[in-house]
This record gives sequence, structure tokens and C-alpha cells, in this order.
Amino acid sequence: MTSTPRPTEEAVMAIARRFKITHDEVFPYGAYLISEVGPVFDFEKSTKDTKVQQVDKDTGLLLWSVDVLDADPDAGRKSRTVSVKIAAKHQPVPPPPDPASPFRLVVFEGLSALPYIEESGNFSRIAWSFKADDLTAPARAPRSVSAPAATPGDGKAA
Repeated sequence: MTSTPRPTEEAVMAIARRFKITHDEVFPYGAYLISEVGPVFDFEKSTKDTKVQQVDKDTGLLLWSVDVLDADPDAGRKSRTVSVKIAAKHQPVPPPPDPASPFRLVVFEGLSALPYIEESGNFSRIAWSFKADDLTAPARAPRSVSAPAATPGDGKAA
């Protein structure tokens, strides 16, 4: 009987807590701004009168946050709105709005994800914390949601 070798500590540690992931893997149908970019405050260092902005542990840069709508039609209610933190020296400026749309489509550069357990009463779920290096205008349109094809006899034009 052969035994399966146990992974070494180096193998177990090969995946960091936070890992790189592409924008298209997280938001294949696009991400639309639903808030302004604002500072993330460090509540442990802030006082009632003085707000201190949080600093990213990995880069030493200031942390900013923006809320986006995940356009994935299958996204669950709790995961449809996502906050993304951005580590940057200065407040990131979103791309200009598209005059043909009421929504501002953005792409996150240098995106990483951190899974964590979100507990609510007796219910737990895996949630995600996202951090990016920057936000930009998309170079191309996101994946579109295809309408179901009409079938003969259903009264819809083909």
C-alpha cells in the first residue's frame, strides 16, 4: 500500500491569503460605479475630531474605497454590490461617464482577492474582500448577457 505524501510547509504556504485575480474573472459582465471614491478611515487611530486614513499594510499607500455594481445577472443579492479598496498615493479619479449610459463602467487594475467567512446569526458564507492598484476606463465592452433565442411558434420575431 502506497501512502500519499503530505504537503510540505512550503507547499501549503504557496498560496498567500490574498491572491491576484483578473478584473474579467471577478466582473465578466462589467463593474459599474455606484459611489464616489472615498478614503477608508482607520477607526483605531481616528478620534471623534480627527479622522485618520487607513494605510495599506502591503504597500504603505493610502486606502480608498469605491462601491460597484456587479453586472453578472446570476450574482446573488448580497454579492451584487461590491466594495473595492484601492491602494494609491492620491485619491483615484474614475474615468469620465459615458454619455450613452447612466452608469460609469470601470476596470480594476492589479486586482487581488481575500476570502473570509461572514457570519450572520446561525448562517455563515464565504465573502470576498477586493483590493486594486487603480481603476480605469475599459478598453473593450464587457461580456454581454444574451437574450434567449426565440423558438418557432412562440410569437417572437426571430
